[in-house]
Amino acid sequence: MRKYKYILFDLDGTLIYSHPGIFGCIRYALKELGLPAPKQEQLEKCIGPSLMYSFQNYFGLDEETAREATRKYREEYSKTGVYQNEPIEGVLETLKVLKEKGYVMAMATSKPKIYADIIAERWGFDRYLSAQVGSGIDGSFPTKASVITEAMRQLGATREETLMVGDRFHDLEGARENGVDCALLAVGYAEEGEIEREKPEYAFDDFWALGEFLVKNI
Repeated sequence: MRKYKYILFDLDGTLIYSHPGIFGCIRYALKELGLPAPKQEQLEKCIGPSLMYSFQNYFGLDEETAREATRKYREEYSKTGVYQNEPIEGVLETLKVLKEKGYVMAMATSKPKIYADIIAERWGFDRYLSAQVGSGIDGSFPTKASVITEAMRQLGATREETLMVGDRFHDLEGARENGVDCALLAVGYAEEGEIEREKPEYAFDDFWALGEFLVKNI
């Protein structure tokens, strides 16, 4: 019997490589606020969590300054960053096969939905997805757990039949808060040793391996 029916996918580091746009817009936001230029190790931690989390935890900004930095970031991202990304190898082929095999799929990302939708349409992910859930510019769905909850609600998915696919510990934490299993991919932005340390239910080297596992488990 099929173990899973519903598959939720993170976006940054899972479906796309997005660091050029993200790094550039963080640099822009900090420069606009007269703050020091970010270090590379700080930038690398910012892919996955929300902007508010990143600005507060990785750059030490207070809440008010972090909100202004987020506003500046989005100001630039809407013009440039949203287009500075590319699909990860094997993504489109795997999504196609999984849909043909009857899986019901959704995107569940902490990136604002208005940008995630542009990216999904640009690369053709949307044709395979039954729902596209992201955070709201208005502050709705501020955590990965809340995004996953909403994606499951839209799909009518049960915990037992749902698998979250991501690349960072944030994806695993959100899955655990919802009581669903998680697979982490080594193709994304996880720090060295992060996947092994977090102990997800599954870990795969790439999308091909994930697809093969899911097809075999029908």
